[in-house]
Amino acid sequence: MKRSTSNIIIGGGAAGIFTAIRCKELDPTSEVILLEKSNQLLSKVRISGGGRCNVTHACFEPSLLAKNYPRGAKELIGPFHTFQPKDTVSWFQERGVSLKAESDGRMFPMTDSSETIIDCLMQAASTAGVEIHKKKNPLSIQKKEGQFFIQLGNEELVADQLVLATGSSSSGYLFAKSLGHPIVEPVPSLFTLNVPTSPLLDLSGISIPDAILTLKTSNFRQRGPLLLTHWGFSGPAVLKLSAWAARKIHELDYRDTLLINWTASSNAETLYQTLLQQKASSPLQTLPPLLPHKLLHRLCEALCIDPAIPLAKLPNKTLLQLACKLHADPYAVEEKTTYKQEFVTAGGVDLKSVDFKTMQSRITPGLFFAGEILNIDGVTGGFNFQNAWTTGWLAGTAMGKK
Repeated sequence: MKRSTSNIIIGGGAAGIFTAIRCKELDPTSEVILLEKSNQLLSKVRISGGGRCNVTHACFEPSLLAKNYPRGAKELIGPFHTFQPKDTVSWFQERGVSLKAESDGRMFPMTDSSETIIDCLMQAASTAGVEIHKKKNPLSIQKKEGQFFIQLGNEELVADQLVLATGSSSSGYLFAKSLGHPIVEPVPSLFTLNVPTSPLLDLSGISIPDAILTLKTSNFRQRGPLLLTHWGFSGPAVLKLSAWAARKIHELDYRDTLLINWTASSNAETLYQTLLQQKASSPLQTLPPLLPHKLLHRLCEALCIDPAIPLAKLPNKTLLQLACKLHADPYAVEEKTTYKQEFVTAGGVDLKSVDFKTMQSRITPGLFFAGEILNIDGVTGGFNFQNAWTTGWLAGTAMGKK
């Protein structure tokens, strides 16, 4: 059975739904059909931020905002001048959903529930008249005589305009490739680090508010909160580090040496001088609480230092050893662990093949892209959703105007 329509969006995630809504609202007379291969729409929205949904980030300067994308920074500056976080906030506000910014810039719905965002998007799609079909998995896509032929088992849909918003799905990459687009090899981004030989595994749950992490071989560095886990290390600093180093550490088969600067000191000498000053001014005191008690004790034990004895009894050489360890403590990374709430992919449709004013293909007219299928990924903190909203808005706008 063959059915002709105007616009088809493949992918029921944030980018696909947002594209469909924008297109239909801009041109209410057009037919807009969204196909989702699973039985659930907006699955990443549901689990993001621990079920709270990190909608976007409170960064309202396009050039600064773009710096949070290891891949796609240059290409997104222009789009962010058209639709950026303040526009996202306004879009949801106009539909009755208020967002709040937390101290680190992450923005969530006031309800702290992802269901609020899902309900808002689904209501907007329904009100606009978007036709949504779940459990529809395209088998092939061909372009003939200016139209797209989407094969769905014994059913065939024909579209004048097509959007691929399939996220990191391998089928989306195959469709894009079949329509003439080069694909940058997808590799994981935003993951935690497995350190099975770490002597700190039993200290899982301890967090450090400010640490500097460096991957020794690949030479990537990030600063921020660090979390000790029962498999190694996690937290914002680790996730950001994994995003920037995604391609390089993949080449290294996720094996590298992680150097932890536990106190974010500028150098070991500065930290050493601080300890010497503390020893001179308070010789009868023990080591200052530079870190959580259990962690400091464990690091001292590794150097055969008794943290319970007065500073006066600790030789300067010992204090120097401690300063060096606190500044650059090495751990052998042997694997990665997917951070399910924020997991994204580095790689996808080559950005050179896309017009970022409209998100239309430069190779295949009438074909558009939105969201993670593109070789764009951001660090943790709402930036990947903002990519979905922005590229979805541009694609939906271009389609609606046609």
